[in-house]
Amino acid sequence: MKELTAIEINTLVNGELVGDYSGAITGLERIDKAGVGELTFIGNLKFSRKWDTSDASVAIVYEGIKIDPGAGKAFIKVKNPDLAMAQVLEVYLPDTPHFETEIHPTAVIDESAIIGKGCRIGANTYVGKEVTLGEDVTLYPNVSVFDQTTIGDHTTVWSGTVIRERSIIGSHCIFHPNVSIGADGFGYRPSERGLTKIPHIGHVVIGNHVEIGANSCVDRGKFSATVLGDGCKIDNLVQIGHNSVLGRFCIMAGNSGLAGSVTLGDGVVIGGSASIKDHTTIHSGATVGAGSGVMNDVEAGKTVVGYPACDSRDMLKQWVALRKLAKS
Repeated sequence: MKELTAIEINTLVNGELVGDYSGAITGLERIDKAGVGELTFIGNLKFSRKWDTSDASVAIVYEGIKIDPGAGKAFIKVKNPDLAMAQVLEVYLPDTPHFETEIHPTAVIDESAIIGKGCRIGANTYVGKEVTLGEDVTLYPNVSVFDQTTIGDHTTVWSGTVIRERSIIGSHCIFHPNVSIGADGFGYRPSERGLTKIPHIGHVVIGNHVEIGANSCVDRGKFSATVLGDGCKIDNLVQIGHNSVLGRFCIMAGNSGLAGSVTLGDGVVIGGSASIKDHTTIHSGATVGAGSGVMNDVEAGKTVVGYPACDSRDMLKQWVALRKLAKS
C-alpha cells in the first residue's frame, strides 16, 4: 500500500495543515479503530468527540469544527471532508485482481465478436455472437454477455453478471457481482390457460459512468428500451422494471424498486426500500424518503416520505398528530 505524509495529503486535497505529525501515513481507518500512523476523518461534531480517545495520527476535518489535534498529531482542514477523503482513498486503493493473460484460455468468445484493444476477459466468461467490446473493457470470470450487445470503453463487469442480448452499455460503467441486465420484465395476464406470459421484445440502454450494485436487476423493455441515463448510481439489490426511464445522475439506494414504465427526471434520489408504482413520474431533483411508497407523480424538487408518500412536511405533521392522539 502506498504511503504519504500529512504534507503530501494536504497538498492533494488543497487543505490547511494544523499540528505536527511527520511520520508516514500507512493506512486509512474509521476514527474509533484507527491506530498510530493512520488517517481518519471528522465530518461533524458527533465524531469530533471521539478524537480524544482515538489513536489516529492525522484526521481530515471539516474546517468549521473548532478542536485542537493535540501533541504529535495533525489535522487537515477542508471544506468538504467526504470529497477530500474520496481523493485520498483513490490514492490508497489496492490493486484489482490480477489477470495472468488478457484473455483467459477458458473464455468462450464467438468468432463474430469484436474485442477492443486492451480488453481483459476472465476464466469461463462467455461473449456471444456479434458482441462489441470497446477498448479496455474488463470482464471478470464467469460473466455472460449475450448476442448483439455493445459495451463501451473502460467499462468493468464483475463476476456473475449476466448481460442479455441487444443491450447497449456505455463507457466507464461498473457492474458489481451478479448484476442482471436485460431479463424479461414481469408481465402476465389471466387467461383460460392460467397466467399467460407477456413477451418482452425490447432491450436495455445504459449511459456512461453508470454504476450498478451487486444483485441488482434492470429488466428489458416490453417494447423499445429500459433506459438509465449518464451518471446514475444504483445500490445493491435494486429492481428497475421494464420500460422505466431514468434521467442523468439519479441515485437509488438498496432494496428500492421501480415498477414498469416509471420515469425519473435528472438528479432524482430514491431512498432505501422505497417502492415506486408503475407509470409514475418523479420529476427532476425530487427525493423519495427511505421506505416510502410512491403512488402518484412527484413534482420537481419536492421531498416525499411515508406510505403512501406525500410531501415530507405534511407527513411530519401527520406523525406528530398521531403521537399526540396516542398519548391522549
